[in-house]
Amino acid sequence: MSDRSEETLELDRGDRQDRDPGRADAPTRERPPRERENRADRRGSFEQEPEQEQDKDQDEKSQKRTRWPLIALGILIVIAAIGATVYWYLTKDQESTDDAYTDGRAVMISPHVAGYVTALAVNDNQLVHKGDLLVQIEPKDYIAARDQAEGQVNSLVAQLDNAHLALDKARVTYPAQLSQAEGQLRQANGQFFQTQREFQRQQQMTDLATTQSARDSANSNYQTAAGQTQQAQAQVNQAKLVQQNIDQAAAQVRQLEGQVEQARGSLEQANINLGYTHVTAPQDGWVTKRNVEVGDYLQPGQQIMALVVPQVWVTANFKETQLARMRPHQQVKIGVDAYPQLKLAGHVDSVQLGSGSRFTAFPPENATGNFVKIVQRVPVKIIIDSGLDPQTPLPLGISVDPTVLLK
Repeated sequence: MSDRSEETLELDRGDRQDRDPGRADAPTRERPPRERENRADRRGSFEQEPEQEQDKDQDEKSQKRTRWPLIALGILIVIAAIGATVYWYLTKDQESTDDAYTDGRAVMISPHVAGYVTALAVNDNQLVHKGDLLVQIEPKDYIAARDQAEGQVNSLVAQLDNAHLALDKARVTYPAQLSQAEGQLRQANGQFFQTQREFQRQQQMTDLATTQSARDSANSNYQTAAGQTQQAQAQVNQAKLVQQNIDQAAAQVRQLEGQVEQARGSLEQANINLGYTHVTAPQDGWVTKRNVEVGDYLQPGQQIMALVVPQVWVTANFKETQLARMRPHQQVKIGVDAYPQLKLAGHVDSVQLGSGSRFTAFPPENATGNFVKIVQRVPVKIIIDSGLDPQTPLPLGISVDPTVLLK
């Protein structure tokens, strides 16, 4: 037993003797007051020491409990710092954005001619190929127009053939007419000469040798011969326009040839219009936005549906601060929100020479006093090289997440 325990037992024994004066072995003398106070102080100090030790143990346990969360927080901070460092190292040569979507060409289908729809050959979202029938327009009016144009062509062709014959005839007729006119002129000149001499003889004869009737007859014949001569000369002058008459016939031929060509053009246009009654697909694609039904009356240029072509690319709107190292032909990894299983790969095709806001209907006017700098976005065209599933076509305008590898 320790010294402290022995002292404690002695103090307890003395206290009991003080409280029980009737005991036989209790001392008869009374301790001085100073000695009793010292003894009480020692006993109180001995009783407080176990309590202090218990409080000390509790403080140590409490300190240990408060240190563990700090240690755990420090470990998490270290792990986060390591993770951030690794992430920065792995992504320092990458640029990505969630402001991106699939893009492509949508061909608007419009009829060339007016008419009622008699047949509709496609349904919504149907895949069609180039040349497939989409819509049938009533063709009767256009068949009648074609037949009329054919009749006009046939009529003009017949007139042209007649003009060719007339030209060939003119090449022979007009020179012959000139020769005939010249012959008639010579004959008229001979007759004129004979009547003239007869008239002169009658004028020189005496009254006894001739009669007034003979003189009048000679004068009349002379005048008639002179008129016939003048008439023959006029016919010769008219017949001399041989080449002009032939050229006129040739011009008539050319005129009819032009009319025939014009009629054939009208016939061709009629055939084209008749062909336009069959509205066909200009290329492969999927039918979208169909707004036509059987019985509708269509006007030329009216949009009746759209064809989304199979070629699809990505338009990514990168911030202008992300374009410093971006170049064409850099590889791109593409994730599709709608189809997480698709892992697309592509490359940067081109960067648009202008921000998106520059080509809006109302571009910003930066030359103002209240200008606030805003980070602009620039569209980047990304071509998809691989990863597409033929059974899962990509709709236009769905969200994607491209990541450009800047190396």
